[in-house]
Amino acid sequence: MAEWDIRKLQILRTLRERGTVTATAEALRMTPSAVSQQLTNLSRQLGVELLRAQGRRVRLTDAARLVLRHAEAVFEQLERADAELASYVHGDAGEVRVGAFSTAVPALVVPAVTALRSAHPGVTVRVREAEAQEAYELLAAGDVDLALSLAAQAPTAADPRFTRVPLLADPLDVALPRDHPLASATGLRLADLAAEPWIFGGSGPWSDITRSACETAGFRPHQAHAAAGWTAILAMVEAGMGVALVPGWRRCPGTAWRCGT
Repeated sequence: MAEWDIRKLQILRTLRERGTVTATAEALRMTPSAVSQQLTNLSRQLGVELLRAQGRRVRLTDAARLVLRHAEAVFEQLERADAELASYVHGDAGEVRVGAFSTAVPALVVPAVTALRSAHPGVTVRVREAEAQEAYELLAAGDVDLALSLAAQAPTAADPRFTRVPLLADPLDVALPRDHPLASATGLRLADLAAEPWIFGGSGPWSDITRSACETAGFRPHQAHAAAGWTAILAMVEAGMGVALVPGWRRCPGTAWRCGT
């Protein structure tokens, strides 16, 4: 198989466009002797005659035109690659893989993806639902490019594997049945609910957050029911089966909402 050299093919292409070795050398910022040497080497590599003397000028042979005809497809592909690479460098193309905990997907990730599609349609986003520990394992393994997690589950800022960027502060609310005696109480504190039956997951970040917040308020919450999904938790709150600590953006029409302080 012949040895193809893109740089030398570009010189041959420029010679076809400019017509003379001198003009080719000026366009490529080379010396005429360097142009001639490169084309002689290309002719040797391909095993065909590319140029013929015509007076004080040279002309391309039929073999040279055949070579360039096939080389044009290569040049066009490389130009497309250059354009795509430039878009990638400027953030207008490429793929972003996101790992996010379940409640963050509809609340944060989906709106962000929608906005990104509008501003940068060449960027593809792949979303993978993953709870905190799995998300960081995926991030450490290079299987996702960024991970959304709760601060309570995040690695320490000293962990050299990750760059930690605070995204937002989400207030915690207490969800109460609408007819709960404390639903309309003024100055409600989390400690006022110490004797209440609590609803939270058996494990996971929100379980840890609930336990931590209640313990900070001076009591250990009695877990009356366990559920991992917000639909189940809020349905039980609405039915009067207990109270729950939830992120501030969650809302259910059958519950009352109070700041969890």
